[in-house]
Amino acid sequence: MIDELVGCGMPRRPVVADSAYGDNTAFRQGLADRGLTYALAVSAFTSLHPASSVPVPPTWSGTGRPPTKTTYPDKPVTAKTLITEAGRSAGRFVVWRRGSRKSAGNPTATMRSRLLTLRVRPANRNIPRHPDGSLLECWLLAEWPTGEPEPTDYWLSTLPADIRLRDMVKPAKMRWRIEHDYRELKDGLGLDHFEGRSWLGWHRHVTFASVAQAICIKLRRTQKPLRGTDPLRRPARTPALTRGLDRCLPHLPTTRPGHNPNTETAGQ
Repeated sequence: MIDELVGCGMPRRPVVADSAYGDNTAFRQGLADRGLTYALAVSAFTSLHPASSVPVPPTWSGTGRPPTKTTYPDKPVTAKTLITEAGRSAGRFVVWRRGSRKSAGNPTATMRSRLLTLRVRPANRNIPRHPDGSLLECWLLAEWPTGEPEPTDYWLSTLPADIRLRDMVKPAKMRWRIEHDYRELKDGLGLDHFEGRSWLGWHRHVTFASVAQAICIKLRRTQKPLRGTDPLRRPARTPALTRGLDRCLPHLPTTRPGHNPNTETAGQ
């Protein structure tokens, strides 16, 4: 699917996905081979080397052919270990967007949390190495919210080494928006309401639902603020107003003129 989008001329944007894809070494390598950057969620137990680790030539026992393949002197550690050793104080609070749920403690609905970053080298025997034997260097991003004893979320990212922290966090957190849009497409716009069995009918249904979502997204991005009072946010009718409607509207007869339902028989 990614290859089809690239082939259609779609702009190259960072790929985001959950840990089901992020923990897949072949998937990450496939994106790198295509020249695509990514911000993929990974598990806390992903094996990594610190970026400062340097591969060294193995020692020769003196017998047989001398080994030529360089290796890292230390075993890889988990993402959780690296972030925990860096410590909570190494993180910074970042605001990546404004939400919709306002509260007394957060009147602007700001989405904010503590994020930590480290330069690392994912360790896996299937990852291609540079000519000097070193592994690919990338970002490890972790979220460590206030009040939590340990980090809660981890990402691997191949975004530029000089990127700002906020600019790295935004695509990593974009997966929530994707899930929201898919839920809207499925439930609100009826993607999963199709009950037919024909190939043509299914593709028509998917096309119309997708176009409807594209229109909704465009309207959200281009909508202008209302100059007057929003008619959808007017106060609800009070009981007094509701009772007044009964006096303003004439009562309609419950049956047709001249019709007596009590005279009907079962045969009729």
